[in-house]
Order: sequence, then structure tokens, then C-alpha cells
Amino acid sequence: MKEINVGIIGFGTVGAGVADTLLKNSELIAKRMGFRLVLKRIADLDITTDRGVQVPQELLTTDAFQVTDAADIQVVVELIGGTTFAKTIIQRAIEHGKSVVTANKALIATYGEELFNDAARKGVDIGFEASVGGGIPCIKALREGLAANHINQIYGILNGTCNYILTKMENDRADFEDVLTDAQKNGYAEANPALDVDGIDTAHKTAVLASLAYGKWFTAKDITTEGIRDVTLTDIECAARMGYKIKLLATIKSEGTAIELGVHPALVPASSLLGNVSDVFNAVWVEGDVVGKTMYYGRGAGRQATASAVVADLVDIGLNLCNGCSRRLPAFPCYSEGLQPTEFATRFYIRLLVEDKPGVLAKVGTIMSRHNISLSSVSQDESGQGQGEVPMILLTHQASGDAMSLATQELAALSEIHATPVVFRIENAL
Repeated sequence: MKEINVGIIGFGTVGAGVADTLLKNSELIAKRMGFRLVLKRIADLDITTDRGVQVPQELLTTDAFQVTDAADIQVVVELIGGTTFAKTIIQRAIEHGKSVVTANKALIATYGEELFNDAARKGVDIGFEASVGGGIPCIKALREGLAANHINQIYGILNGTCNYILTKMENDRADFEDVLTDAQKNGYAEANPALDVDGIDTAHKTAVLASLAYGKWFTAKDITTEGIRDVTLTDIECAARMGYKIKLLATIKSEGTAIELGVHPALVPASSLLGNVSDVFNAVWVEGDVVGKTMYYGRGAGRQATASAVVADLVDIGLNLCNGCSRRLPAFPCYSEGLQPTEFATRFYIRLLVEDKPGVLAKVGTIMSRHNISLSSVSQDESGQGQGEVPMILLTHQASGDAMSLATQELAALSEIHATPVVFRIENAL
């Protein structure tokens, strides 16, 4: 039986999961695919810490280039993260004629065009299923399963840390900072959580999905990005009373040559599929012009889920190698021309803290009308939040983001409004 030799660079949580999967399920994969994936070498600066997987000592090295340069290795798995040394080792592996598998969404979103051009020149493959959605096969779905479709919309819950925090705030009736501290103690959030809670991680993943969907390279710089630091328990409870949940949502929309790419906290219907994605789980909702609406759900991170996606890429590349082909399915073929970034109209949720006196609603309504923003509902909590102050909740009909921004600035300038207006999008198309 033909053997495909694999080298791993990065023996952390995911690297250990990949090694364990290859060692444990090698025979299963061989029976299904007709070839054997053989773990040949693992490189990491720390090769002494117990990772919970029994690896023969002779497979371990502290020199990454013993993997990228080795004549007996055909596929290199990069799992160190970052966009500097990771880029170096991927390019070095490609130059040595090796295909690569990576879970590195930041690298793909930042340098993907360069790396995939390098791979095309050398006739090798780059697998990146694990870069978005962990164990969810959403990359494969977009590349292959939905190849007959123009993609109209993609919505994604793509960061398990943020989804865990928002779910915990809702279930425990707790504030953001308290839940974040708890998430850090329990290992769901990093000591510096900015990459997650400020939406940066989700923006990288959004760029990868948009590039796949529309055949044009996007980076995180093309994504309008907002995190969840400003989401309060008050907003979560207000949204719940109106039948919504707040999620950090990746949004990708197109109509003709117009395209919108964003990452925002948004209200989604509580009864929708995305509204029911809780805790650390991820989901990708895709609407195609032929298939209609589809959704892909599962664990978006973690040792086993991500390892599953990495090994799936190894299987695909192994099939190519066994059949004497490469680039059987180019990852990012350039087929979209003239796409113009825009901002589609959407509905908005607005929370104001206003003086409890006559005439305030009239002033608010006048400002909204001046910017052609129509209100669908207005509600006021009679219990108030302080002496002489009450929260006022506004829901709008479809409005442009620019109009909403100008209206918000005017609202904030009113003497009767005692705090910065809180504004979130509402996505009802799910």
C-alpha cells in the first residue's frame, strides 16, 4: 500500500491532536482511502512536555527545517500560528516541492495570494480547511459542494470565545467583564483576549470565506470590524424580550457587483438556526442562488475538532499524490471582476438613556426622520435605571449605515440623552 509521509511543525494543542489522530486512526484511513498517512517527524521548540499522546522519541526535533527540507516527507503541516516564521516555513516547504496543510487563518487572510501563487508555481497544494470553523467542513462546502452556485449571502458565528461569553452573559445574567474573567480562568479566553473579543480573529476568517465565495482576494483590512466589548447585559435582556439574541456575526453579502463584508455584534432571531448556536460552537450559514439556504455547524476550535479538519486536508492531498495530480481544485480561482465594496441597508437596534420628561421622543423622532430612518417600534422601561432616567429602545426599518451614523451623532448631542447611544444591527434574513 502506498504511503504518504507527513511532518508536523508545531506540537501544541492542535499538533498533538493531529499526531494522535494519525497514530490512532491510520488503519481506518488506509482502509477507506487505499493509502497510508505516516507520521514521519514532529518539530517544536519544546519536545519534552507531555502532550497526552505517545510519540516515538526519534520522530521529535527542535529544528523546523528538518521537516521542511526532508527528502522523505511529502506533506508539511504548519501549526505554529502567526504570520512571520509560519510564512517562512510554508514557503520553504513549497520551495522543496512539498504540499502544505495549515490552520493559520491570519496567514491565509494576510499573505494568501502570495502563498497560493508560490504553490501554483511549484505544482503543490495548500490545504486550509482548519483555518475557518475548526472541525466544520465549510471550506470544502464552498469549494466543491456549492460550486454551481452564485453565493448571495454568508453569515457566520466564527469565534467560540465570543460566542461562549455572549451565551454565558445571557444564561448567568452576568456582565461582560465578569464573564471574560471567568472565560480566562477556564481557558476559553487568552490572557490578552483582544484578538477574539475585538473581532480580529473573526475578520481573518471572514476574509478567507469571502475570497473563496467570490474568487477575489480579500484581507482583514477589507472587513468593517467591531467586537463585543460594548455588548451589555441590558442589551442582551432587551433583545431577548423582543425575540432576539446577540451574536458576533460575520456578514458577507453580494448583489451584482456590490459586496459588503463586516464583523459586528448583531441581533438575530432567537428561533433561527444561528440564534440557537451557543457556547463555543461555530456555524456558517450560506445562501446560494441554486441550493438556497444551508448551514454548517460544529465545534469551531479545540484539539480534536481542528485535528479532524487538518487530517481531512491530508487525505485530500494524499489522494492527489497517489493519483499523480496536484491543484485538482484551485483554492482561489480569480473569477470575479469589478466588485465594489458597499454597505447594504439593514435594520438597527438603538438603546438610549433619556430624561424621563415629555417631548424627548418627539425630538428623537425628528432626528430619525431627518435622516430618512423609519422606526418600526419604540419601547420604554418604566422601571428606569436611575433618578429621572429611562432606557428607550428603538427598532428601525431598513436604513443605511451612513444615515444611522449621522443620526446617532445627533442623538448623542441632545442634552436629554445621558449616555452614548448603543447601536447594533438586526439581521432577519436567517
